Amino acid sequence: QVQLVESGGGLAQAGGSLRLSCAASGSISSDHVMGWYRQAPGKQRDMVATITSGGRTQYSDSVKGRFTISRDNAKNTVYLQMNSLKPEDTAVYYCRAVRVVSGILIGTIYWGKGTLVTVSS
Repeated sequence: QVQLVESGGGLAQAGGSLRLSCAASGSISSDHVMGWYRQAPGKQRDMVATITSGGRTQYSDSVKGRFTISRDNAKNTVYLQMNSLKPEDTAVYYCRAVRVVSGILIGTIYWGKGTLVTVSS
């Protein structure tokens, strides 16, 4: 069992910055790919960024150049640095963990409960 707890959400102005944190506990391992997803009211939950244990990253086109995902394996924590925020970034941001071995998803996909990010114009 893996538990994920997000923090760092809040209110920011357009052009401002926020840093989200996701603390993982339980049976987390270096094989887990960590990610951030977001869901705005009335919309689907979309991938924002993912990062492997080795530090390989992937970003959605809408956040490339503005957001940076990172992880501290020693602390079992993943971060999302959000710069140049836009009103359309407003959403609940969720942390996700899934074990990936040889490119295959293994076992349970774990989700945090989310943290709300609101960007005013």
